[in-house]
Amino acid sequence: MRTILLLPVLFACSLFALTSASAQEEAAKFRAPLPKLELVDGDSIVFLGDSITHQCLYTQYVEDYFYTRFPHMRLKLHNAGVGGARAWDALARFDDDVAAYKPKYVTILLGMNDGSYRPYDETVFQTYRQDMTELIGRLQSIDATPIPMTPTMFDSRAARMGNRKRDSEAVLLYNSVLAYYGTWLREVAQQEGFGFVDMWSPLNNITLQQRKTNPDFTMIRDAVHPGPVGQVVMATAIVSDLGLQRQLSNIRISAGDGDEPTVRASGGEVSDLEFTEDGVSFTWAAKGLPWVVPEDAREGAKLTRLGHRLSREALEVHGLPAGRYTLTIDDVEVGTWSADALARHIELQENAKTPQYQQAAAVASLNKQRNEGPVRSLRGEWSQFQRYARTQRSAKENPDNDQLARQLAALEERISGMDERVAKFNEQAKEFEDQIFEVNQPQPRRYVLRRVEK
Repeated sequence: MRTILLLPVLFACSLFALTSASAQEEAAKFRAPLPKLELVDGDSIVFLGDSITHQCLYTQYVEDYFYTRFPHMRLKLHNAGVGGARAWDALARFDDDVAAYKPKYVTILLGMNDGSYRPYDETVFQTYRQDMTELIGRLQSIDATPIPMTPTMFDSRAARMGNRKRDSEAVLLYNSVLAYYGTWLREVAQQEGFGFVDMWSPLNNITLQQRKTNPDFTMIRDAVHPGPVGQVVMATAIVSDLGLQRQLSNIRISAGDGDEPTVRASGGEVSDLEFTEDGVSFTWAAKGLPWVVPEDAREGAKLTRLGHRLSREALEVHGLPAGRYTLTIDDVEVGTWSADALARHIELQENAKTPQYQQAAAVASLNKQRNEGPVRSLRGEWSQFQRYARTQRSAKENPDNDQLARQLAALEERISGMDERVAKFNEQAKEFEDQIFEVNQPQPRRYVLRRVEK
């Protein structure tokens, strides 16, 4: 009797063991999403996208990050954005505008145009899905790691505030369409072990928060293209979601109790440390510079707390007698703090008086010139090519259309000599980059904290 009763139990245990083994085998097939970018000198990153990438703003700010955080590592950074682009357009220029740069990583910001600015349409989405899937496959075929990024926010309130006539249903629903596209991309990235950046959420979340006190707030005045402030939000999303280094440096100095002073530091080295009756002095050789964006984008840095979150440059000093102390760096006075504040720590990354901030601002200025000059000109060439590629496709689909044939011939003439112009603009961009790498090298700085009268 007992044997009969044990049989179902044994069967259940065997079934559980088989099921567990099967589940383990299935789980072993799952891939971990890319935790962070692994970069070495000479690596190439391509920023592939539409007009929001073509604006040369979020890409510029991410470049500023790389130039200042890793000044001894020469990365190849290429903007591959074209206004109006859909995933198909990226495929049409893939060989010469993406693969030619031999990228290790490719960020993909597409979808805003692919959704056709209408309420959700299954046929439209499946076209986008098919073209994006092919694009990702092409990237894998050249051994590049795809980093899909969600489409950015469509600001329906900004659309209503504007003068442009839009379909009311599209205005109401299009941001949700983009959220759906981005959710699909997240699933793809997770399933395949790619990198992934959520652009949609931080833009929407900051907008919602700001509208609690300012109902007219927007970072996207035309509802589609974020301005400099919004593009800083996008740049911080890339740095955050791709696991890039956040803290710039931390210096912790203690006078000790009759012993030698102690130092703990990250992001550089302290030397020539000396405590005196009225303060302390030392030399700081940093490995990088603070992340500084151009003036017109600094409101975005405030909204995202960019400095504290992603470029923290902290100084902590213990053992100073009570009082107030003025800090000079290379004989430049940068501020005055109490001994208590210094013991808690101060942060210098957003202090525009410091020599290192000024150095980083010069980097940002040079890179802005690089982007507004040769990089924009380069993207203009690819805009012409996009018109040509679209017309060529239409002409093939309509071989008897004489008007299309004439348009194609005119566009062929316009893109004649494009390879030479592209090479020229790339060379001009590199000349700016050479200047940047002359300016962005950290210098040893002499810090002096001296007690002052109240």
